[in-house]
Amino acid sequence: MSTYLHNLFAQRIGGPGYGLKEAPIYKFERIKRAKRAALAAHPGKELLDFGVGEPDSMADPKVVESLALEASLPTNRGYADNGGQRLKTAAARYMKEVFGVTADPETEIVHSIGSKAALSILPAALIDPGDVVLMTTPGYPVFGTHATYYGGKVHALPLTRENRFLPRLDTIPREVLDKTKVLVLNYPNNPTGASANPDFFRQVVEFAKKEEIVVIHDAAYTALIFEGQPLSFLSIPGAKEVGLELHSVSKAFNMTGWRCGFVVGHPLLVKAYADVKDNTDSGQFLAIQHACATALENPQITRETSAKYSRRMDGLVRILKAAGFPAEKPAGSFFLYTQAPKSASGDKEVTFPNGEAFSKWLIEEQLVSTVPWDEAGACVRFSVTFSAKDAAEEKRVLQELASRLKPYQFRF
Repeated sequence: MSTYLHNLFAQRIGGPGYGLKEAPIYKFERIKRAKRAALAAHPGKELLDFGVGEPDSMADPKVVESLALEASLPTNRGYADNGGQRLKTAAARYMKEVFGVTADPETEIVHSIGSKAALSILPAALIDPGDVVLMTTPGYPVFGTHATYYGGKVHALPLTRENRFLPRLDTIPREVLDKTKVLVLNYPNNPTGASANPDFFRQVVEFAKKEEIVVIHDAAYTALIFEGQPLSFLSIPGAKEVGLELHSVSKAFNMTGWRCGFVVGHPLLVKAYADVKDNTDSGQFLAIQHACATALENPQITRETSAKYSRRMDGLVRILKAAGFPAEKPAGSFFLYTQAPKSASGDKEVTFPNGEAFSKWLIEEQLVSTVPWDEAGACVRFSVTFSAKDAAEEKRVLQELASRLKPYQFRF
């Protein structure tokens, strides 16, 4: 490669040093490599994958049928730009039926090519050099990554068990607040599985108005709950005056690869997102948008999926508790976040300085895949999206996990 190219890369991805040294390996790529290595080291042994963060089931047949039909229509072949009318109408009906939130499909809803795309677009509409974004840690980093691309800064808000994995807004220094433009939230939360309550969201609305900031709520898991009614941030009085909510069919409707969702909230913020989006992409294929609308028109799909995850979560919690883990069933999502042990005693004692070390040991020694998170304490995340075709298969997988943990005494 021509050497002068090294001098042309933007500072945001490493500048002149880009490509000259090996970049840090993305966490989930490390996990993929560890799984391959573990399978090679233990030929014939089953890998128990509790690390995968996407549904194990196919999209509902009626949604697949809708895609097949819509993909065959000549009227859907062109650019979608900022979305088709059917998706916006279905999204408005979905917000009203599932969350009790009224939203104007013409001015308060625009489609997205999934929440990740929306989180990468919104910083261009809001962040200038020196602006601060408040983001929870651990958490999904995409908005913060793109904010830093534009010269912004991220102020981390730790999520700890002591505060029910909710951020402490009263701990933010005044000099940070004076430069803050955006607060990014995600409940039910990835990776902790924690849920917010109306009181917390009311505090957020009051905080946002007082400090004059925008709230972006990533609602990817909001409808995946185990009891009660789903809670939208926008259902709180005044929330629509200060923010946006991002919805997606990925997790709630078993459609991760379809890449479709919507942004809903304050009309001026929605317009700003749409204006930047119009210069970023040409919209998701209309056939996919219409199939997404079919999903949103059938919210019982999510309720059925939630019942499956709740059943699996009950079994996983029982097994981890029996092994000594301080595991607690979350109120929603498909994630179980728990403290990593400090050591394991079996034939010999092994110590774990952090969650990364425990997760590495677990996959290398027992072929059990998890995701480590050490940003706010040594923890690991289990997911109940492991592959199982029915309840009997779920039970078998969980019993196999129990048998692999049983020989060890874990110390916390």
